[in-house]
Amino acid sequence: MNSFWRLIKSLGSSNKMADQNNYKVKFKNFFNTKKGFFLLVLISFWIKTYIIYLTKFNLGISDFMQQIILFFNPLPFALLLLGIALYFKGRKSYWLLMLIDFLGSLWLFANILYYREFSDFLSLGIMKSSGSVSNHLGLSIMEIIHPTDFLVFIDFLVLIGLLVFKVIKIDMSRPKFLWATSVSLIAVALFGINLSFAEKDRPQLLTRTFDNNYIVKYLGINFYAGYNAYQTYRENSTRANASSTDLNSVLNFLKTNRVGDNVSYFGKAQGKNVFIFHLESFQQFLIDYKVDGKEVTPNINKFYHNQNTLSFDNFFNQVGQGKTSDAETMLENSLFGLPTGSVMTTYGTSNTFQALPAILDQKGYTTAAFHGDVGSFWNRDNTYKSWGYQYFFDENFYKDKTNYSIGYGLKDKIFLKEAVQYLQQLPQPFYAKLITLTNHYPYELDKQNQTIPKTKTGDQTVDGYVQTAHYLDQAFGEFIQYLKRTGLYNNSMIVVYGDHYGISNNHKKAIAQLLGKKSVSSYDLAMFQKVPFMIHLNGLKGGIDHTYGGEIDVMPTLMDLLGIKDNDYIQLGQDLLATNRNQTVAFRDGDFVSPTYSKIGSTVYDNQGNVVNSLTTSEKKQVDAMQARTDKVLSLSDKIITGDLLRFYTPSGFQKVNKSDYNYKYNATLENLKKAQQKKKTSLIMEDGGKSTVDLFKTDAPELK
Repeated sequence: MNSFWRLIKSLGSSNKMADQNNYKVKFKNFFNTKKGFFLLVLISFWIKTYIIYLTKFNLGISDFMQQIILFFNPLPFALLLLGIALYFKGRKSYWLLMLIDFLGSLWLFANILYYREFSDFLSLGIMKSSGSVSNHLGLSIMEIIHPTDFLVFIDFLVLIGLLVFKVIKIDMSRPKFLWATSVSLIAVALFGINLSFAEKDRPQLLTRTFDNNYIVKYLGINFYAGYNAYQTYRENSTRANASSTDLNSVLNFLKTNRVGDNVSYFGKAQGKNVFIFHLESFQQFLIDYKVDGKEVTPNINKFYHNQNTLSFDNFFNQVGQGKTSDAETMLENSLFGLPTGSVMTTYGTSNTFQALPAILDQKGYTTAAFHGDVGSFWNRDNTYKSWGYQYFFDENFYKDKTNYSIGYGLKDKIFLKEAVQYLQQLPQPFYAKLITLTNHYPYELDKQNQTIPKTKTGDQTVDGYVQTAHYLDQAFGEFIQYLKRTGLYNNSMIVVYGDHYGISNNHKKAIAQLLGKKSVSSYDLAMFQKVPFMIHLNGLKGGIDHTYGGEIDVMPTLMDLLGIKDNDYIQLGQDLLATNRNQTVAFRDGDFVSPTYSKIGSTVYDNQGNVVNSLTTSEKKQVDAMQARTDKVLSLSDKIITGDLLRFYTPSGFQKVNKSDYNYKYNATLENLKKAQQKKKTSLIMEDGGKSTVDLFKTDAPELK
């Protein structure tokens, strides 16, 4: 009897094992088919992309619907792209699948690195301009990379291994075009579903494409790549098809939105030299900020609070992907940067501009820019000619030894010391822009120049920021002392501004610690985009001005002070000194801030940073008007730049810039400068009988001792 039951059990066990083996065989056989392997690649790529969304990007998911959309959005384009391989047979199909998977993984990897530093996604414009900004990037990339970033390739490596070691065999059967076509059609249908849900949650998503984060959050990073390529193509074709009538909407807007000059300030700086002192990556919170009881920026603080300095404490950077180049574009043209890429790299060589340097050149000013890096960075060597700079002193004009440079160029103290040898030769009045570099990501400084402790947030990127900012402040103090010793301080309008944020929104915990908060909201991060803007002039009535404004407003403000009427110029900013100006500050992504309401994403905040869930009819009308104005100025700016519309319009009294008039080569520059001094004997050195003022610049730079 016992033997009988043992036999029955053994038969049952055998059947169970047989079933298990049968399932294993079926499972293995399924993945040995092209359909099975395709499904394996698709699912691994889909899930990987979703995990990267959650762990590597900060897309601002605020509700369950957005979470569902985020999970779903990698699928349609993954299905469409990987489905291309199904139209081929045998090994070609498999290796094409692997190639598409690898390229998709590489695209994810590149965006992880770019996003970590810039809180944005790569665009075709940025990639096209990479040659203009690629020098010195090695250090930054090494600082940005995290070991876990390479996990983006793990599925690719595993799948390749399965094929190479023949764990999965290649299906050599002929392609089934009906099935391949069905996959493509399903992908299109799924994208249609994705888009409809996205539009329901975020209306006008594709017609109001000011923020790349929204595109990725709702439609996916692969769609973003294709859409960005389309936008770039459209921009190129826009220029070819543009005509003078396209300016009508711009002129009509300006006609109803111009503000009058402030009679109390108009012409106060007429005939004075103008300095634009560019504080790299310098944010407003650094003003009066202390570490262990020590001021981070004592010299800039003193300048900020000077009785003859107009300081703006609600001045915002408005840059996009172009970062510093966007700041310069707004500062000297009163036009915004592009939604993707950089104006200077994409259009700086070919477009027509009516920039402040060109205007002042035609008013008798000498115009010059100083930069301690290669002239091609951000395409400056070409763009500055389009903007009317007579001289551009790049790295070729300065001595450089091994320890003179760090990160992106000459250390600030050495750069400014070297720059004055050319500054003293500029016939007065002059317009001189000096671009500092040391306070640049990744905020590293050699020990001999570290004179303040790091902050202790635990964020490696953030904690070194105060050290490089302190070094920049010391360099600024040395430069101001030089201006005082030479007499330039009392005969110049000195404009000091921060170009953009130094600490991106990806460092929320560290930002909260710096601000003394437990956490930071989207409103806090928007307020964190403030940068300093100061105008100093001997005899000017100074003080802290609380008006809301941004970099787009600098050009009309300076023209007011210089006594130049701007009624005939195309400028999208407004004079910060005008009493009837609009104080809505547009960000490049379509958000805005103002003294009353701010809109970040789809959330409205009051001026205390509280979320406003319910607006009255009049309040909603006010917010809608601000949003409409924001959308309008951004779209008009894009229209002007991408269509090169200024070629169809010349302001009264302005002569079109001829780029061939300028030569920035070393020998040609020195020869032209020599001739200019002989023609107009008003330079510092000529006024002092040929005596150099270089020795009046005192620096404690240890490299020069």
